[in-house]
Amino acid sequence: MSDETNNDTPREATAPTEAPAAPPEGSDPAAELEALRAEHAGVKDRLLRALAEMENLRRRTEREVADAKTYGIASFAREAVALADNLRRALDSFPAEARAAMEPHVAALVEGVELTERDFLSRLARFGVKKIDAQGARFDPNQHEALYEIPDESQPAGTVAQVIEPGYSIGERVLRPAKVGVTRGGPKA
Repeated sequence: MSDETNNDTPREATAPTEAPAAPPEGSDPAAELEALRAEHAGVKDRLLRALAEMENLRRRTEREVADAKTYGIASFAREAVALADNLRRALDSFPAEARAAMEPHVAALVEGVELTERDFLSRLARFGVKKIDAQGARFDPNQHEALYEIPDESQPAGTVAQVIEPGYSIGERVLRPAKVGVTRGGPKA
């Protein structure tokens, strides 16, 4: 079978490897040696660049896979934290004095909602979704969204005094900032 009929194998792959041909009569061996050294240096440089590029690609791919594992559920988690908010609102709708006077079946319902909320938050935590603890913390625009200021001279200015809606983070990123009320008028922190 000749090279012309075998289209599956490239021509370079089937050619036997040969030693370089002898230099023609009258050529300068030193000049030829320098040319071969320059060609060798060029090939070596291209090889090292290709290896470096492959290593960078491997690292970048590993980082992207790790980010996809960590942050791949971010849009789902953003929607799911609304469920946690609604469970908390349902529990907060029962005043403390009403809880003491509840009938047993209503108390069981409230306890079931509390257990559901804890279970849901623990399941979110397994996927790296955590509640941002904002109450009493220094205001951080990367984690908090200030809705209003509260005049309070007993606390340093810029302290989170009230949390309207809790914030959540996934990994190192903020999933949803906490909506807070911040103090003003107190001493600078």
